[in-house]
Parts: sequence; structure tokens; C-alpha cells
Amino acid sequence: MAIPILSFVGRSNSGKTTLIERVIPELVRAGYKVATVKHAGHGFNLDTEGKDSWRHKRAGASSVMVLSKGSMAMFADVSDQISVEEVRDRFLDHSYDLIIAEGWKHENYPKIVVIREEIGEISISREGLLAVVSDKPVDLSVPLFGLDDVAGVADLIMKQFPRSLSHADQGLEA
Repeated sequence: MAIPILSFVGRSNSGKTTLIERVIPELVRAGYKVATVKHAGHGFNLDTEGKDSWRHKRAGASSVMVLSKGSMAMFADVSDQISVEEVRDRFLDHSYDLIIAEGWKHENYPKIVVIREEIGEISISREGLLAVVSDKPVDLSVPLFGLDDVAGVADLIMKQFPRSLSHADQGLEA
């Protein structure tokens, strides 16, 4: 079975990253193994000028991987935007219970939208909308959580995306 994908969407500076950062420990305490994928609409560069990996890339390598005990990083050229499904299928093993994607508001992933009164709302399809997290009343037929109701959001996620029972069989129980 494919690892499920849940997307957190909202305007820039609405609090998506902060909410995700607060929900992940709740899921981990419940035994979930979580991966995250962040959409960077304006591009990014994580490699550091002068480091060996940067020098390899500058020399013309299309992909550079940096490995150490317990960690891996990859810097690679891609021809176009890669979908979260492609990241899941190419780079993650099946030991994960959930992928939390930040962004991809126009994709058909189940979504939690974050709305802050001072930032404003985004247009979003109600299809796949699981919940709204907001500091103001919102009239939608999905659960509404306050910005600090991290436990409530985590409970909804765990009900919607139960852990794979096969992980307990593999000795991955928390």
C-alpha cells in the first residue's frame, strides 16, 4: 500500500510550518514514522558555496549525494516539478506511516488549510478538505480547529490515516 500524503496549505506566513512542527511530535509519540516534503515556489539552494558537494555540482555533476552515519542529503537537477508521489515512490521506503506535504494546494491530496485573519484566505477546492485551522470563524462543513489545538489536529490525522499494522510486525512499534 502506498504511503498516504496529507497536505497543509495556506497563504505564506499563515503558520503552516509552525503547525506542522507542532503536530509531528504528537504523531511520533503515537508511534508514527513521518516524512515531510516542502514546496518552495520560488526555488531554493541548500548547498553551501565552497563545500565539496557544492564543488561537485559546480563541476557539472547532475546529482550529488552526501552520506554520513544516519543521514543522507541529495542535491539533484530535475527537469520539471517533481510530484510528492514521485518523491514517495523513488526515495522513501515503505516503513513510513504518513507524508506531510507543505503546499501543493491545487493537487488532489487530502488537505488541512491554515487561515489567519491578518493574512487572509486562499482559494481552495473543498474536495479533499479534511479540516481548517484558523483564528477566526470559518463556515465550511469540515472540522474547525484553533491555531493552538495541536492535539485535536493530530487526533484527526491519526483517525484519518491510521498507522500501518505491519509496522508492529516489523518491530517498529514505538
